[in-house]
Amino acid sequence: MQITASGLRQNVYKILDQSLKTGKDVEIIRKGMIFKIVPPKKRDKLKNLQKKKIMQCKPEYLIHLDWSSEWKT
Repeated sequence: MQITASGLRQNVYKILDQSLKTGKDVEIIRKGMIFKIVPPKKRDKLKNLQKKKIMQCKPEYLIHLDWSSEWKT
């Protein structure tokens, strides 16, 4: 994320929280120079994924299904 120094001043807490949440660096531009705020550790991208409920039944039900009548040899 790249912002100006005045943009950082206006939303400093929001920007810092977002950087911590996403693990992305924040680049601040001031008088042609770039400063970086780097979160303490990079987060795993998979941790940013939201859990979704896609199964309509319990997983145990799928394990114990008898599909042998569907097999054709």
